[in-house]
Order: sequence, then structure tokens, then C-alpha cells
Amino acid sequence: METLRIEPTDDSPLVILDAETGHCEISGKSLPEDVVAFYQPVIGWLNDFEKAGREQVDLTFRLLYFNTASSKQLLDVMMALEDIAAAGKKALIKWYSVEEDEEMQEAGQEYAEMVDIPFEHFTYTP
Repeated sequence: METLRIEPTDDSPLVILDAETGHCEISGKSLPEDVVAFYQPVIGWLNDFEKAGREQVDLTFRLLYFNTASSKQLLDVMMALEDIAAAGKKALIKWYSVEEDEEMQEAGQEYAEMVDIPFEHFTYTP
């Protein structure tokens, strides 16, 4: 299994899914033109991670903005992590939001209520 890295653009986030450590990150802005095509390799990688026999994965979200179409795909990504946890592996979501961005903090809270996986919330000052 190889690490997946997708470089950011003005409309899509940086994605790093590290096969060696299990540390993953999605950061930046998420409003790609074809959101399903963008997140398909991410979800596929997580499905492969579950089958690869790895024991732990943590996914950090550090998003500045995401559109409505991305919100569904982000939930699908989290549900793929939920599947990893259901298979008996350790999985964790870390949700970072800018200290003044109440909307992004609320989005993290809403996602935490939708998935059955440990979810940590952090704020930071850019």
C-alpha cells in the first residue's frame, strides 16, 4: 500500500494519506468541480487501508471552507473511517477550525454526531 498525496489547488484541499504511519490529513478549501471524482481515491484508499491489516488510522481535517457538495463526500470519508473502526482497528478524527470560525466549529460538532468514531475538536489561530 502506498501513500496517497493530492496537491492543493485554489478549489481543492491538500490530501495526505500516509500508508506507513496511518496519519492522514485533508486541509484547505474543498470545492472541486467534480467532488465525487476528487474524493473517490480517498475513500478507495481508506477501504484498502482497512483490508491491508494496518491497526490504526487518524484523520486530521483542517478545512477553511467546504461547499455543500463536499460536505456529503466528507461524510463518506468519515464513514469509511467508521468502517475501519467497526473492523476492530483504532480510528480517530481530529477536527481543526480557526478560532473565530464558528460555522466550521459547528460543522465539526455535527459530523461528530453523525459518526460513531472518536472525534477530537481543536481551534487554532492562523
